[in-house]
Amino acid sequence: MDPSGPVQQLLSQGEKCVSAADAYLVQGRARVSRVAALVETETAFGPNFGFFMFGTKRMPVQGSDLTLVTVIPVKEDFAVEVIDDPSQDLLGSDVPVKVCGSGQVLTLNLPFGSKSGNFLTALRRAISIYTSQPPAEVFQPFAWLEKYELMTATADRSDWPWSGTGLDAMAAEIVTEGFEDNFADSLSFDDAASLASQQDLGDSEADGSGLEPVNVSRGGSASTMGSMMANPPSVREPIVKMYMLKEEAKYTHLKTFRIFAGTWNVNGQPATESLKAWLAKDSTPPDLYAVGFQELDLSKEAFVFNDSAREEEWVKAVTHGLHPEASYRRVRLIRLVGMMLLVFVRSEHNKFLSQIEAQTVGTGIMGKMGNKGGVAIRFDFHNTSFCIVNSHLAAHTEHYERRNQDYSDICARMQFNLTQPPLTIHKHNVVLWVGDLNYRLSDIEISEVKALIEKEMFWALMEHDQLKRQMNERSVFKDFKEASVNFIPTYKYDPGTDDWDTSEKCRVPAWCDRVLCKGDSVSAVEYRSHRELKLSDHKPVSCLFDIGVKVIDEDNYKRVFEEVIRKLDKLENEFLPSVSLSCVDLKFERIKFLEPQKKTISITNTGQVPCQFEFICKLDEKEYCKPWLNVQPSLGFIMPGDSYPIELEIYVDKNTAGRLNSGEDSLEDILVLHLDGGKDYFVTVQGDFIPSCFGSSIEALCNMRGPIREVPVARLVDLEAGSPSETSPEDSFSTLPIPKEIWLLVDHLYKHALCQEDLFQQPGLHSEIEEIRDCLDTGMPDTIPGQPHSVAECLLMFLDSLPEPVVPHQYYQSCLDSCTRFELCEQLMSQVPEHHRNVFKYLTAFLRELLKYQDDNKRDPKMLAMIFGGLLLKPKPDEAKRQNNQQTARRRATFIYQFQVNPYDG
Repeated sequence: MDPSGPVQQLLSQGEKCVSAADAYLVQGRARVSRVAALVETETAFGPNFGFFMFGTKRMPVQGSDLTLVTVIPVKEDFAVEVIDDPSQDLLGSDVPVKVCGSGQVLTLNLPFGSKSGNFLTALRRAISIYTSQPPAEVFQPFAWLEKYELMTATADRSDWPWSGTGLDAMAAEIVTEGFEDNFADSLSFDDAASLASQQDLGDSEADGSGLEPVNVSRGGSASTMGSMMANPPSVREPIVKMYMLKEEAKYTHLKTFRIFAGTWNVNGQPATESLKAWLAKDSTPPDLYAVGFQELDLSKEAFVFNDSAREEEWVKAVTHGLHPEASYRRVRLIRLVGMMLLVFVRSEHNKFLSQIEAQTVGTGIMGKMGNKGGVAIRFDFHNTSFCIVNSHLAAHTEHYERRNQDYSDICARMQFNLTQPPLTIHKHNVVLWVGDLNYRLSDIEISEVKALIEKEMFWALMEHDQLKRQMNERSVFKDFKEASVNFIPTYKYDPGTDDWDTSEKCRVPAWCDRVLCKGDSVSAVEYRSHRELKLSDHKPVSCLFDIGVKVIDEDNYKRVFEEVIRKLDKLENEFLPSVSLSCVDLKFERIKFLEPQKKTISITNTGQVPCQFEFICKLDEKEYCKPWLNVQPSLGFIMPGDSYPIELEIYVDKNTAGRLNSGEDSLEDILVLHLDGGKDYFVTVQGDFIPSCFGSSIEALCNMRGPIREVPVARLVDLEAGSPSETSPEDSFSTLPIPKEIWLLVDHLYKHALCQEDLFQQPGLHSEIEEIRDCLDTGMPDTIPGQPHSVAECLLMFLDSLPEPVVPHQYYQSCLDSCTRFELCEQLMSQVPEHHRNVFKYLTAFLRELLKYQDDNKRDPKMLAMIFGGLLLKPKPDEAKRQNNQQTARRRATFIYQFQVNPYDG
């Protein structure tokens, strides 16, 4: 397993683990297991790097298993040298490396293979970047390392209790008086070795297996001392884990724990009410809390920058609202705009949590904006994997298909990377899904709804519930369960009261706020709403669950573990790994822009031993596949006789469409499948790409009279290269002032959507966007299909996919510098090439027209400026990361805003 993920858990915000590798620290004749990592952060002078070395307690490595022992800044005295050692010349031997810096000299042995080679390449690149930067002068570029150096200097290096949420977050995770921080139990490396030496190994020595003393840890994994593993730890440990999972029934038993799962849409209100009536209503304190919020913050700053002043106050409110008869630790917090999820666990259970990870998925416009979407936290509790999801799906009664789409997008895109292969939501033993799912009551009048509520005939109302209907049709939440709903609808109320909505819209009451579950041994104890809390137009909801968790019996675990190790030793001494592939030549037909296609091949272990496979980079290439191709999983382990499905997906997006349209790239690739201890296999991937106006340049489109699919490929390549063919029959017409595709989209919105609420903020439907794309690529339609939101999102996607933005890259910095003075902005635009200037003029004229209808469409000029600023003004791709900050985003928006509020005729 790649140790980069566990290292990343321990870093502060803004710091990135660039590369990491398993290693042995050589001290005389002794070799000690270590993890070496290169960590990067951004400073005022550019990228800044540090070399980190961690002690490990077990394999596969988890964040809580790493102990920081060495930090060396990558600066002028830092050097890396591969040692010329004749004893290591044998192919497959470890690579001896000397690392020097800050007065330290370390000798490491890196396992032979591509991962170690990539790590050394990353170190050399970091040295090169440092030497190319200007002198730091007074600025201290390595100040960010001081907190780590202090820890290694003042702490027992063999035993530091790392938090799983970042080193800076250790203090922030302390949850007021009566609560403890989320530190995993720590066992020092020396203590572990001592403990291992005292274990009774039974007859392991007598049978000649060579089994070394081990310290068996929680979660079905074990740490190794000495050379127990014949293969490198990163290879054999996951295989051991797979064997252990097959034998899980022999060393685990079910124990029931009570879990509270709650959700509340707080409508952007401050935390002015005590939450005890929601969180601490029962006499028995839960073992674990999962608390989800939606619309935590409705401000523009939250929407655009994911920055919220409300987060801290609501975290405090939850902390003070937890059950007073137990002590809790905060496990993790994750927030995306207004969606926030918190997980707390009783202090005595904290040591049994591991593999904690949080992820987010935005399903707002262009699949980026986080006003809708989901956040999730996953963890292992004892030997059971949990995934908690909090989501806010699309609003309005008629948009149930968009809610279904949001759910599908969250499931498809939510991925947890601490394990190999990565986990998705549905790959967990237990899934709890909370949130404002926004499903409404259909085909029933509001008067009848209220009458049935008065009679408490909730079962009759449930026949009109969109979520129940969609679940029954298996369109969403397949295999999920929901407890019986025996409480009145949770939406919509007049804030501060228990009165139904009396606003002009007079919303029909509905159960928007839900708690669903999936998994074995999960039973709902009580499902209810909490009407005592009145500050929002929603009521909070909670469900208590009794969940059977697989708890490890340590003695049985040790016995099974030793049996597995002896079995593996015997097999590895007698057999070599071998596999067969179901297909080695894949052909994809008619690949279109933003329309993924998938094919699956199977790898079957035809040998007698477990084996590891991995797709590896070809010579002189940095990635194992081209950017339009995705392979899942790219790394895996297969037991003898088992087959493993590998999914290959071709997906052409804004980053790859331009090169395919211009002929610079083609849908052809060869994958190298490496079998550890065996041979390499080759898989050929080919596809036919259908050219699209999406990803084509403004200049090329202005030189096309007809649709792009009628243009010969050779002609298209010439147009993208800026050299139209002299013999083309289209040369007789003058170029178009702007691409006809932009005109069609904007003209449709001008005619049909000037008064549409939430335009350019609410996403469209995938199916309609694909229909619009085909319509633009194949002809000049009389009308554009789809709802206004789909057309609006299509326009944004078109602008986002341009190889050269509307304001060309060369003018980007000048535009930012002049953004506060309209006369300078106008002067700059006069220098932009004609076709780009025409498009800019046309789009800003449309925005000015749109803002004339603010009373109807509720569009805010600054919000529109933010959205279009990020599309019309872009830095070069290699500078995008450095330019991605709030200050730059505001300057881009200010530039566009100037043309929204001032007359401009180009």
